[in-house]
Amino acid sequence: MNERLHAWAARSHEGAGPWLTLLFTLLSGLGIGLLSILLAVGPYGLSVFPGYVERPLILLLNLLPPILLSALFLAITRRSLPSFLLTAAVTLGFTLGNYYKLAFRDDPLLFADLLLLKEAGNMAGKYHLFLDKKLIFTLLCVVGGAVLLFFFARDRIGQKPRILLAALTLALSAALVPVYSSDSIYEVHTAYYERIPSRWSATQQYIAHGFVYPFLHSITDAVEKPPEGYRQEEAAAILSAYTDADIPEEKKVDVIGIMLEAYNDFSRLGVPGLNEEVYAYWHQLEQESISGNLITNIFAGGTVDTERCFVTGCSNLGAFRAPSNSYVWYFRDQGYRVEGDHPCFQWFYNRHNINQNLGYEEYRFVENHYHAISGDRPSTDKEFFGSFLPHYQEFIAQNDQPYFNFSVTYQGHGPYDTEQLWWGDGWVERGSLSDHDFNILNNYFGSIHDTNENLKQLTAALRESDRPVILILFGDHNPWLGDGNSVYHNLGINLDLGTEEGFRNYYTTRYLIWANDAAKEVLGNDFIGSGPDIGPYFLMNLVFEACGWTGPAYLQANSQIARQVPVVHTTGRYLERGSITNSLTPEGEALVQDYLNLQYYWRTHFAY
Repeated sequence: MNERLHAWAARSHEGAGPWLTLLFTLLSGLGIGLLSILLAVGPYGLSVFPGYVERPLILLLNLLPPILLSALFLAITRRSLPSFLLTAAVTLGFTLGNYYKLAFRDDPLLFADLLLLKEAGNMAGKYHLFLDKKLIFTLLCVVGGAVLLFFFARDRIGQKPRILLAALTLALSAALVPVYSSDSIYEVHTAYYERIPSRWSATQQYIAHGFVYPFLHSITDAVEKPPEGYRQEEAAAILSAYTDADIPEEKKVDVIGIMLEAYNDFSRLGVPGLNEEVYAYWHQLEQESISGNLITNIFAGGTVDTERCFVTGCSNLGAFRAPSNSYVWYFRDQGYRVEGDHPCFQWFYNRHNINQNLGYEEYRFVENHYHAISGDRPSTDKEFFGSFLPHYQEFIAQNDQPYFNFSVTYQGHGPYDTEQLWWGDGWVERGSLSDHDFNILNNYFGSIHDTNENLKQLTAALRESDRPVILILFGDHNPWLGDGNSVYHNLGINLDLGTEEGFRNYYTTRYLIWANDAAKEVLGNDFIGSGPDIGPYFLMNLVFEACGWTGPAYLQANSQIARQVPVVHTTGRYLERGSITNSLTPEGEALVQDYLNLQYYWRTHFAY
């Protein structure tokens, strides 16, 4: 039987020749590419292939690399079978890594992860690999493909064809580099975008592009580029001039920071017919606080930019794929219990993984906490504050340990309904407003009023507490108000970024730093006054200054620039001498360069 099988294979093989070997090899690479696409969605129950048929460029960009790889391995090995096995090992090896990483951490495999071998090893030891139907099918396909090639594609290609094949493969690969690295192509051509649960999920955006394509695209972000003129020795020398200072035990107070989703004080923008009750309590808090303007990097979206600028002290943010320096780590190092809440989903901006790298000991999301309160939806502010306050009170009743919490609300998230009034219709007068604008504004301002009512209950409890605590409140960005910012324009609010007024209106929210009586006594400060216009990355400097704390070396090193150039905007604009400018004084320019160098060093040299 064995002899007959070999004889049959030999007869079938006669005349196949090297060209048929090449064809079989390219087809085997195509097959490996299709298997990679099958596994690209990991454990998600999403139908992948219909979406890629609708976006054929995505399909092509996922299939080309394994095809080219199989051709290159054929040029090296001269035979189909080893080429197939090597291509499968590389392509499906990384694809399986992505598959298991999605299953275990809801986090895709990026090229940058290959640079974190220690972290990868630590992660691998915590989980148990498994086999499911997709993986078994993939394994059977690989085995079947190997058997077919063993019997039907055994010819070797000649010396000249292999050189030509290698040259063509490498030339085509080089020509495709700009395509795979292009952000514009990546952002436009997304497969089954309408099928993924949320476009805000970094994980689901990734798998919407397949695996091979987004993995190769992620090479462009694998290594953070230093600022122009960066010298590591100089940045290290700036930081080494300072020493981390401990918070004196007698001055340790609890710190609660809450970033309010899309929160801004529109009474400062002259909205006609705005009910004074909307911001009445916020204005009362401002009279009891240090308050001022926060000039953010973002508008109507990108929440995590303001969030992570605040906790890291960096105006430009990294990927946070590994443990990363932050003020959260500093408080943790000082003996604080460090926690946070976001009453939304943990995959939102990949907070579940990144917040661990930023140092939080516990972070509560819908999946691990708020599900019991609000079910499978984000929680309202009433539900968030109603959960947070009892949790904090229980902690301080049972612990002497100082407490740090930085939370992010969700309720104010747009878009706001244009058809129904969810919060009543008494928050802004109709006047000449269209139904569209009237409904958007009432829903936004009604939500803001509800947020302030919940803040009233929180601060009432903190006022009565003997436990010293400071409260930091700020908005992450301005809200979405109609497509194309139509409501802003209809209200006559200037958003022209070519003017200082428009720039400020576009990017500015409000902040305040409030303290209860116990904290005022401990810290020797009444926490009342007008604060400077400042970027979120320097807000913690203001907090430490108000508390009389010296703080970590990185914060100390930033103090001079925080005073001289308190806004270092990602658009290349700055705030110096009270004016928005893109042309700094020589002193300001030197300070900004030092700051950019220092924050890059800080982001790339973990200290805790």
